[in-house]
Amino acid sequence: MTSATEAGVPPAPASPKSRKSVTGTRRTVAVLFLLPALVLLGALVVYPIGYSLVRSFYNQSGDGFAGFDNYKALFTDDGILTALKNNVIWVVFAPTISTALGLIFAVLTERIRWGTAFKLLVFMPMAISMLAAGIIFRLVYDQDPDKGFANAVWVGVHDTFAQSSSFPKAHPGRSSPLVAQGGGFVTKATVHTGGTVTLPLVGVAPDQMPSDAKKAVAPQADPGRITGTTWQDFTRGKGVGTLGGVDPSELGYPGMKIEAVKDGKVVETVKAGDDGTFSFSEKANGAQLRLPASNFREAYNGVDWLGPSLVTPSIIGSYIWMWAGFAMVLIAAGLAGIPRELLEAARVDGASEWQVFRRVTVPLLAPVLAVVVVTLMINVLKIFDLVYIIAPGSSRDDANVLALELYLKGFSEDQPGIASAISVFLLLLVIPVMWFNIRRLRREVRR
Repeated sequence: MTSATEAGVPPAPASPKSRKSVTGTRRTVAVLFLLPALVLLGALVVYPIGYSLVRSFYNQSGDGFAGFDNYKALFTDDGILTALKNNVIWVVFAPTISTALGLIFAVLTERIRWGTAFKLLVFMPMAISMLAAGIIFRLVYDQDPDKGFANAVWVGVHDTFAQSSSFPKAHPGRSSPLVAQGGGFVTKATVHTGGTVTLPLVGVAPDQMPSDAKKAVAPQADPGRITGTTWQDFTRGKGVGTLGGVDPSELGYPGMKIEAVKDGKVVETVKAGDDGTFSFSEKANGAQLRLPASNFREAYNGVDWLGPSLVTPSIIGSYIWMWAGFAMVLIAAGLAGIPRELLEAARVDGASEWQVFRRVTVPLLAPVLAVVVVTLMINVLKIFDLVYIIAPGSSRDDANVLALELYLKGFSEDQPGIASAISVFLLLLVIPVMWFNIRRLRREVRR
């Protein structure tokens, strides 16, 4: 009798129970090795998700079924709606701008000798925790230009083109020859050639006086001109100094603009010297002297970066500062894998650098760009730290995001039901992004 093998019939496959994996490891051994990880996964991921799902259908005390009331609150509560709107802004702009900057940095650093050093500097913020970055940018966005870097730069640029006044608080004192008019001040009486005029003001703190201010000098009559002095009419000490008179310790208002006005028209304009003295020609004869409102314009204090209208873009800016380096490193790695022959072939065919970048480089980098965008989208959906730290109390409601609202509802307002509903809603928002990422990875594997 011939055996099945001798007859050319292949032997029957081994039973599933005795089959081994490719590496020769039995399934039971593999399961035993995976068991600790599975237990941790169940305890730290599966159980919290399940508990949050169940808890989201109960009332705040947890002893009564609330149905979908907590989920209805997601679309009726003003705070949650603001958080949802801000999350949309975050998802649209933060990943897009971070990826775009990362792409630009990665492409440009390939062409410069010190590209590695630049990459190191751009990537360095990734080594900083969100807490530290939040504290840094809370200081950067400080309203006071003497503390906040952003406003120091902004005020410096502004004052280059529109210098702020040195006397924003100056105003006439008692028995003054000046009266208010249109934000400035004008003399009650007209002035005439050969006469003198005094324009005393008060209200500027001694430490706020310009550094070039000198001791005021009383005006001296000039037959062919109109002379005068404008100064700080205040001397420390009770009963010290003469009201309306120039005293030895009082300072002039350097650079004060004075206009001679006749019939509503400015006929001449002068500026006071360091000692506060000024002089008009005969054209000012019979005119009133006016200190225009520009002398008393409040000093420009910069932009309210953390105010209600700019707080979200400002926080997104700090996020981009941190994560643009992450995008740059991943894109640079993808860029290193692009065959240089393709780029050179495009250049030989007459393509410009912009065309090479748009038609060759970007399409070849599409898988890497998708990874970066999807990763950052998932990251911004759970953003919490930066918003919590940077946004001041007065603007926190305007900067609110879902993760922060979850924390506030769960721990500050004692509404665990709504907090659980928010957490489930966040999970539902993340699932489509994760599904897209998994599908893309599978397509890459098939290739």
